[in-house]
Amino acid sequence: MTSLRPRAAWMTGLLASAVAASLLTSTPAHAVAGDETADGAYAFTAKLDIEGRRYCSAALVEQEWLISAASCFTDDLTKDRYVPEGAPRLKTTATIGRTDITGKGGSVVDVVELVPHKDRDLVMARLARPVTDVKPVRFSPDRLMAGETVRVTGYGRTKDEWVPDRMHDAEFKIDSLGNGTMNLTPTSPGAAVCAGDTGGPAFKDVGGFYELVGIHNTSGQGGCFGSDKSETRRTATETRVDDIKGWVQATTARTVLSRHDWKNAVHSVSGDFTRDYRRGTAPRKDLFVVWADGSASIFQGSDPTNDSRPFSAEYLVAPKGSYWKNAEAITGTRVTDDISSGTHTDGLTVRWNTGKLSTFTHVDEHGFFEEKTLAYSNSWKNARLITAGRHTANDLRDDLVVLWADGSTSMYSDTGANGVAKETQLTRANPAWTQAAQLTSGGFGGKTDALVIRWNNGSADLFPGVDTDGFHSKVNLRPEGSAWKYAQVLTAGTFNGDWSGGDLLVRWADGNLSYYADVDASGARKEIQLVG
Repeated sequence: MTSLRPRAAWMTGLLASAVAASLLTSTPAHAVAGDETADGAYAFTAKLDIEGRRYCSAALVEQEWLISAASCFTDDLTKDRYVPEGAPRLKTTATIGRTDITGKGGSVVDVVELVPHKDRDLVMARLARPVTDVKPVRFSPDRLMAGETVRVTGYGRTKDEWVPDRMHDAEFKIDSLGNGTMNLTPTSPGAAVCAGDTGGPAFKDVGGFYELVGIHNTSGQGGCFGSDKSETRRTATETRVDDIKGWVQATTARTVLSRHDWKNAVHSVSGDFTRDYRRGTAPRKDLFVVWADGSASIFQGSDPTNDSRPFSAEYLVAPKGSYWKNAEAITGTRVTDDISSGTHTDGLTVRWNTGKLSTFTHVDEHGFFEEKTLAYSNSWKNARLITAGRHTANDLRDDLVVLWADGSTSMYSDTGANGVAKETQLTRANPAWTQAAQLTSGGFGGKTDALVIRWNNGSADLFPGVDTDGFHSKVNLRPEGSAWKYAQVLTAGTFNGDWSGGDLLVRWADGNLSYYADVDASGARKEIQLVG
């Protein structure tokens, strides 16, 4: 393909320049890239209007971030594709979640910042506000292989329209994979990637969920409106994104936590809720948060490249006013027998204000699945604090520790398989234990998990190796009257991406957010401020 035209000129051909309205055809569109996309499908695909001079496509990869082609923002492709980091030179508007640009719904948001990749024709584009009504596309966690099929979408030219209003899509096959690129061939006659599709996504359909693998770069454009009639090539070259997830995460992580008022975080628990778990690695835990308005979010853990940015994306999994406003206590729970596959996710155990105790055995960025009622009685209204961890020899499922209103504590072993039938009382009723303000469980050194308790007087204690035999020792993390009296929510988890020990996330009364890395029996020393 490149032997017919210089690469720079070919790239330029993919960019749809603005034209006067009088030049637009009134003939109904028959999209070259396939049939017109059904309403609501592939809503993460975005259209970019660059000051009316140029149109491109893009993909929503996080509530506040798009990924597209850097060449969309280049002044002169025949000279240089360099795009400076910062605000776009020309006013750029993104339309997201609207199959037909002339319709209603979705979001129309300005692009306020560009972050180009140094080696590829890629750019991350930050939006002026988060888009919460469209699910971002996920990055594929798997290695691509030649012969796989992908779907491409975009708002580029069709066979008979110069600047169409409607998204179109088609299926392509991966012919070959290169260093940062992949070559595609359409699987149906007439399909092609056309001008204006530049920056649009190529993705895999995995059980009805979509995983991004490439961004449109160059194409033969055979059959596209306005192309040379002698041009017959319909193959396309994509910029690969399956191998640059770390760069994307480092970019999106800068804005994920700061856009929230963390004083409104009522509950937070850690877990492997997204499909980023890899056997033999130490991934950052994801964070599930319930907000004061009843909405809920999952913050995805990122690659362990920067301690101060442990979360790379936010997925809204419950809207305002949802049933999560009725949750009185929540803990993350591992309830599966198989943690060896990349599809493993953790669950949640919830004590509701009705006295019901239930477990969601599967939780991910798409929502909550397989709820199982463990108990339903007025007595469970007295379960003031709950936490789950590996406190027994069973390494596959967690045990539930309960601190009751009378100051007694219990452990329910092997919760995932046996519900809450197997109870071991750890301590009898104790007025002193009614002063416990927060309770969390984690791998703070030792073979079995430890408990951390923050008391109302500001002190905090670590109880190593709690098991069915009870509490064996105590390590004081903070003395009475310490600043920890302002700690409102404690969450244990691996947030810094190493194996050296458990970390402790703290949400403070003023809305600041920080964590203590590698907490163990020697104390909580290394504090890293995330928000505030």
